[in-house]
Amino acid sequence: MTAVALALLQSAYAKIPTVGATQCGEFKGRVIPRTQAPDFTANAVVNGQFEKFTLSDYSKAGKWMVLFFYPFDFTFVCPTEIVSFSDSIGEFREINAEIAGVSTDSHHTHLAWIQTARAAGGVGKLDIPLVADISKEISHAYGVLVENPEDDMYGAALRGLFIIDPKGTVRSMLINDDHAGRSTAEVLRLVKAFQWADAHDGEVCPANWQPGDDTITASPDGKVGFFEKAFKK
Repeated sequence: MTAVALALLQSAYAKIPTVGATQCGEFKGRVIPRTQAPDFTANAVVNGQFEKFTLSDYSKAGKWMVLFFYPFDFTFVCPTEIVSFSDSIGEFREINAEIAGVSTDSHHTHLAWIQTARAAGGVGKLDIPLVADISKEISHAYGVLVENPEDDMYGAALRGLFIIDPKGTVRSMLINDDHAGRSTAEVLRLVKAFQWADAHDGEVCPANWQPGDDTITASPDGKVGFFEKAFKK
């Protein structure tokens, strides 16, 4: 890499925002399961109106939160995901969970997208908030911001999804490239699994677990009953 190219790259990276006290509060470290979700307050569109959205309000209310990031408004895969999450909100609220979407678009762009019919590529009326991360601080804090200036997605968020429990702790994270949408049903299943495990100390949920399925006692002896039944020839 030439000195000029290196200087340009360093200059571009310098423009990526750091996590400041005004929006994301103090945050140090990497967001992974078992760590505290970075709190933030930002403009959002809620029920067709501009409002301030504060993540910690949900944990204070004892709610689970599914926080998902997506690249851009007025694109291709993104509306299919957002519509799916919004249409499924009733199932999530039945288990004390809420959903919010985040992109680096402004709240004005979010509103325009909501006011665009689904048949025309919009998202129409939504029952979940869309948060405006125009400063890119939130996406940066959660580790989903594309920071390579040579990338076509530079300045956008990847498809990151974080399940956050009522204590504000991240329980699951999933980060995809932009080409494939996520499964709402799988996210719902994961929230139910974490809730079940929390309510049944010492029990854990196997792959593809659904409510009513057998679980595993998390001990060397306790696990035997499950495996004998599951893998019986």
